[in-house]
Amino acid sequence: MSPGDVPPGAPGLQPRWTSAAKSGIGTAGSPASRVWFALSHGILNEVYYPRIDRACTRDCGFLVTAPDYFSEEKRDAVSDIRMEQDGVPVFKLVNTASDGRYRISKTILADPFHESVLQDIHFEALIGELADYKLHVLLAPHIFNQGAHNNAWVDDYKGYGLLFASGTNNVSLALAASVPWSARSTGFVGTSDGWQTLHRGQGLVTDWQRASDGNVALTGTLDLSDSDGHALVTLGFGLGPEEAALNAIASLQQGIEAARSRSREIWQGWQGSLQALDSQSLGKTTSYRTSTAMLAAHRTGAFTGGAIASLSTPWGFNMGDNNLGGYHLVWPRDLVETAGGFLAAGSPADARGILDYLAAIQEEDGHWSQNNWIDGHPYWDGIQMDETAFPILLYDMLKREGSISEADRTRFQPMLEKAASFVLRNGPVTDEDRWEEDAGYSPFTLAVEIAALLAAADAMDAAHKPAAAAFLRETADGWHSEIDDWTFATGTDLAAKLGIEGYYVRIGPGDVEDSAGLSENVPIKNRSAQEAVLSAKMLLSPDALALVRFGLREANDPRMVATVKAIDDLLKLDLPNGPYWYRYNNDGYGEHEDGSAFDGTGVGRLWPLLTGERAHYEIAAGRQEEARRLLKALELSAGPGGMLPEQIWDSPDQPEDELFFGKPSGSAMPLVWAHGEHIKLLRSLRDGKVFDTPPQTVERYCRQKVTSNKRFWRLNHQRKTIAPGEVLRVEFMDLSSVRWSFDKWASHDENHTSDPGLALHYLDLPTANLHAGAEIHFRVTEIGEPWPDTDFVVTVRG
Repeated sequence: MSPGDVPPGAPGLQPRWTSAAKSGIGTAGSPASRVWFALSHGILNEVYYPRIDRACTRDCGFLVTAPDYFSEEKRDAVSDIRMEQDGVPVFKLVNTASDGRYRISKTILADPFHESVLQDIHFEALIGELADYKLHVLLAPHIFNQGAHNNAWVDDYKGYGLLFASGTNNVSLALAASVPWSARSTGFVGTSDGWQTLHRGQGLVTDWQRASDGNVALTGTLDLSDSDGHALVTLGFGLGPEEAALNAIASLQQGIEAARSRSREIWQGWQGSLQALDSQSLGKTTSYRTSTAMLAAHRTGAFTGGAIASLSTPWGFNMGDNNLGGYHLVWPRDLVETAGGFLAAGSPADARGILDYLAAIQEEDGHWSQNNWIDGHPYWDGIQMDETAFPILLYDMLKREGSISEADRTRFQPMLEKAASFVLRNGPVTDEDRWEEDAGYSPFTLAVEIAALLAAADAMDAAHKPAAAAFLRETADGWHSEIDDWTFATGTDLAAKLGIEGYYVRIGPGDVEDSAGLSENVPIKNRSAQEAVLSAKMLLSPDALALVRFGLREANDPRMVATVKAIDDLLKLDLPNGPYWYRYNNDGYGEHEDGSAFDGTGVGRLWPLLTGERAHYEIAAGRQEEARRLLKALELSAGPGGMLPEQIWDSPDQPEDELFFGKPSGSAMPLVWAHGEHIKLLRSLRDGKVFDTPPQTVERYCRQKVTSNKRFWRLNHQRKTIAPGEVLRVEFMDLSSVRWSFDKWASHDENHTSDPGLALHYLDLPTANLHAGAEIHFRVTEIGEPWPDTDFVVTVRG
């Protein structure tokens, strides 16, 4: 190849991902196919291979040219998309040029027999004749989550003309077509790629046969002269170009009908095994079967194991190679929410597969990483206590569904014990709340932790470990009794304005020592410096509804009723489709005021899944019709193809940024968590009760009204005071000796801590009869070691 054959402009523009606003997600659901794909703007976007967390393309669409004419279907056509059958990810797309000159119809699916994606296309000339136009395929490789350092070339394989690309790790792709290529070319994005040369009226530069080590693109012109505008285009993948070519050619030779028939068989069979909740859905913009398909299509393989949060990168058009993960990562919290959706849909086997996966990726100390790649390797390193508690609740849900055998109980016991121990040792304060931002006492996290401790206690009883079970319940009771002290704000201007006593806040600050509590400020992430803090008393979130969802409070509890009133005053926005809520006031995770993409700061927008959570609160309160009204709002928030978004736009239309009032914003779509919430809401409406509320908390705290006078102290939570009548429980990671005095060492007692078998040792000091103002002095040492000279002091409040 001569130097003149190398396209200019290396290495091309800085690579970027594409829009997160997906209108379709697909996979074959077959063990023979490790391929997943996303659709938006009428074209094929990211294709993932050989794992669901490894994107290998940015997009693949069509360009149309004629003399003095250039059109790109994703920008210059109006797209209509639907599944050929509800819940079966075989997609029919019809893209009609905005100027009325052409129409491109496509059927897109993942081949269940080979590792490839098929596009069966029909190009129609609506003005003029077919021969007046040329149709070009434009493919942007982003091999293994990387847009830079890719190679693209033109070559033939076993008599077939192909377009190839590979990355730095030998993963390759090959593009083939059922009709001849009249031209093929490579180039560097933004300078010499096919879009540039066609737009400039040059046509494809066929001498450019290879573009190396850059942000590259492949372009091929389809010869439709003998096919009446029809062509089958296949995109194959493999570990090396030969395997990719084999898959592309095999799919081409097999044709579309065999792949379509087998895909329908696989997906119809699975959908047919589920609960018939279709009649509960309004089905106007999304449906029950769309949601079940979204859950299944985001899993690692043939309907088992891990599942990612979304096959999208929020604001991807503004994100490059420095954002490797996007949302195609596993969040344990989202994963358990997905499992709950499977259970609600009547597929315990799928939920059980998720529990198996969680057991395999649990860290040695008992927690789960904030998020991780499919292989279990952590991505971010935050600690979110609800993510360690949620797998315990999933186990308990499966047990209630009859999907945990005696052998299973033995197998999962180590997982449960390690998780419960981690929650005991590190809770109730979380380093990050469920929005992955702030540390402290989160009502949502507290609800999940306490429910999980009670569920773990039942597992300990079943394992004949009564001491551990008793300790778990006593800890849950102690934490439950302090929720109001940690998170219920009173005496605020907002409470006075609304005529209520107070409300549960988004998060109460927590520290090593007793802090000033709700009078402290909370840092607000993703906001500019001048907006980066807010008083804890004035920071609200729908998170507080978790106290009802997880059974710690009744829906008609005056504190909850008051909190709902405060939440609605600050966070609710009524749109034409119904009410939606913000995550919390002053949120910064969303587009900027001018509609530009989130870039580390912004303005938080409305979250439809919070409408689903509010609907569950209304069901718990006995207001079914209101819950159905909220279901309608949730479903109407869906974008094209029935995808439920993470956020919707709350400001006037900005067409230039594709932002429309009440429609999906540039954040993730679909959000699998939202589709799981949708399914659970349909099940809850059918059953007339909240599907996933744990029975242990309801029985213990709403019916029996259990309270506790035990208040814990430990090195990572050195409380300064207790109330009269309370017992001070001191807790340590190791077996310890404790010496204490109630009269400033005029006399003292000492004892060893007890070990309930959960890697946390404790001793209850006999403080229940101390009067107000009394001081508790104590010292701690390892058994057999000298006593230290310094005291810890706790005072009995007046």
